[in-house]
Amino acid sequence: MKQFLMVCVLAVYLTSCCKESAKEISIIPLPQTMLVNEGEFELKNNQTIGISEKSLMGAAEYLLKIFSSTGYNFKIQEGKGDINLVISTPQETNVCGAYSLNVNKSNIDVKASDYKGIIGGIASLRQLLPVEIESDQVIDNVAWIIPFVEITDAPAYEWRGLMLDVSRHFYNKDEIKEFLNLMALYKLNKFHWHLTDDQGWRIEIKKYPLLTEKGAWREFNTHDKECIHLAEKQDNSDYELAKDKLKVVDGKTLYGGFYTQDDIKEIVAYASSLGIDIIPEVDMPGHVLSAIQNYAGISCSDDIAWGKVFSSPICPGKESALQFAKDVYNEVFELFPYEYVHLGADEVEKSNWKKCPDCQKRMSKNNLQTEEDLQAWFVKYMEKYFNDNGKKLVGWDEIFEGGLSPTATITWWRSWHGNAVKEATSQGNGVILSPNSFFYFDYAQDNSTIQRLYESNVIANLSAEEKKMIKGMQANIWCEWIPSMERMQYMVFPRALAVAEKAWSGDAKQNWACFDARMKSHLKRLNVLNVNYRIPDLVGVIENTVFVEEADVKFDCPDENVSVRYTEDGSLPTIESKLYTKPFKVSESCEFKVATFRPSGKRGDIYNVKYTKTVYQLGISVDGAKPGLKAVWHDFTGNKCAAISEAPIQEIYDVEDVVIPKGVKGKIGLIFTGYFNAPADDIYTFMLRSDDGSILKIADQMIIDNDGMHSPKEKIGQAILKKGFHPFEVRYFDPNGGLLSLKILDKSGKELVVKEHLFH
Repeated sequence: MKQFLMVCVLAVYLTSCCKESAKEISIIPLPQTMLVNEGEFELKNNQTIGISEKSLMGAAEYLLKIFSSTGYNFKIQEGKGDINLVISTPQETNVCGAYSLNVNKSNIDVKASDYKGIIGGIASLRQLLPVEIESDQVIDNVAWIIPFVEITDAPAYEWRGLMLDVSRHFYNKDEIKEFLNLMALYKLNKFHWHLTDDQGWRIEIKKYPLLTEKGAWREFNTHDKECIHLAEKQDNSDYELAKDKLKVVDGKTLYGGFYTQDDIKEIVAYASSLGIDIIPEVDMPGHVLSAIQNYAGISCSDDIAWGKVFSSPICPGKESALQFAKDVYNEVFELFPYEYVHLGADEVEKSNWKKCPDCQKRMSKNNLQTEEDLQAWFVKYMEKYFNDNGKKLVGWDEIFEGGLSPTATITWWRSWHGNAVKEATSQGNGVILSPNSFFYFDYAQDNSTIQRLYESNVIANLSAEEKKMIKGMQANIWCEWIPSMERMQYMVFPRALAVAEKAWSGDAKQNWACFDARMKSHLKRLNVLNVNYRIPDLVGVIENTVFVEEADVKFDCPDENVSVRYTEDGSLPTIESKLYTKPFKVSESCEFKVATFRPSGKRGDIYNVKYTKTVYQLGISVDGAKPGLKAVWHDFTGNKCAAISEAPIQEIYDVEDVVIPKGVKGKIGLIFTGYFNAPADDIYTFMLRSDDGSILKIADQMIIDNDGMHSPKEKIGQAILKKGFHPFEVRYFDPNGGLLSLKILDKSGKELVVKEHLFH
């Protein structure tokens, strides 16, 4: 009965996070089952780590490294010890990565049927220890205690991954190892390594030395120049290009770097010791400009007049190009032992193929009707070569176009092609979920980014059999604007924790409030690890708060590890600026610059905050108003909302809400007009989210300016309105279809049902 009650108490905590007594236990991803017993196991000097077989030596050494901050001596031995790592027959599941962790008075036992399960158990054990265990120095005066627990755990999905693009900006061997360490902490087990692209070739291929001698280096491109500009404009060193990735040749400064084959072998072995599989991607047939600039016979023509442009592809009509591809992958296969290899095959610019006699001859010989069919032919040709060499092919979801082979796996990234998931799984192909709308970590973040990711249902409308073909989930880090390890960590953490939990714990365990509490508790651990994570947004801060008589100024931060400082003279805050300690009032219009600071003194995001004293806007009389808005769809290709009205009209709709009308797709420019019916004299908060640009005006006054090309982003504005009707306009554009939503809150924070307050 006592154990039953403990299980009930913990179950309530794990779903609602409302039990104070359990808050010290904060494991991410959430275990499938966990029982907490009374008592604690203490690490002490000269304890032993027992391994059941020699294959676990790497795991034991990994655990030994984790324990180094205790300053204690631990001995690894075969057989039983104080802490035991045991390969055993699973009792309840044979899922790869499943484990059990039992901490009691006598010892700690981590059991699993495979090495990866042992590493997963170590990750949970690590998170049960005080956060000081993450220090790279010996920490005195810490009680190294672990609560008595019984955990039985297994992943919902086998594929729990992160992809890192090292072509646009390069990360050296030590930086990759640091990245892998953080993956292992949260049971992320697939590292998709995007090694080549137009902007740089990063893997040594001995048969083609120019790929790295020249293809790994470039003069500053637009990405580099924009990063340098942002570093200066934002006074943010995270955007600076690392000096160890620059060299001067013939008086020109070049950016780049690459991995030798010895580097690759070292990193692969290191990842393996952490239970992580590496999936190399050498992108073909497109994105190979860094190769065709250095070797003849790869592209359709070596004549520069053909235009070696974005995603210039290799020539599938030339035998020399096919031989190049096979030669490259021969060396890749030797370096990477994991069964899956990523071909890429995304965003292929096919205009050269249309006029290439070799490509047209290949199409004729194989009865191919379109260039899409030619790409499918190339993918299947390479897949056979992969299979003949004991490998399985993965490609971006473009490999679905022109016909997908029965055995290929797709990485679904184009969220606007959701039907690809159902079609692929229905015919028995594996799918890795990676929709750009949630899983692209180069996209900007706001206060709702992580919650939207965590609560996203990206496998809706699939049958039970189709769901079995979902291999898992992966977030992608494209590095055009991410030139440093610090900036990369800022973009990845803590939102990678949400991916880790979704892919491990599954939908049945999903509870945002519980996860949010555990995630925030992990910020201290990330601080000790010196991870430059994105500090959560200040609570309730918007760009322009409006008021009539006086306003409360609040700069509260959910991260208890940071301090908040501000200035009132327009200067950027420093660690010496005024410290915010509690709310205060203002009675006149004013502006602040506010910033968060880590314990190290490093500055986080800067907020430009206005408080504007104003008066109520009067409503107007409207006769014969009908519910909803008028929405005009323009065929728009620009990048500013003001120009939408100049584009040709496609269709006119009556809509209930500020949403993209059904059937509107492709080149979108929308103008919504009507009235907002304010139910009372009040301050109203409008929250407009879009991908790309949007603006909101009330009575010709700009309330929200979310204009320009950008990834999904929410902006917030306020208006003080008298009860009644107020002219209302929203403009929105996206050249590829996209995302648009609006929320409205009253002064108390109550969310209004938007469609009940819109009229035309």
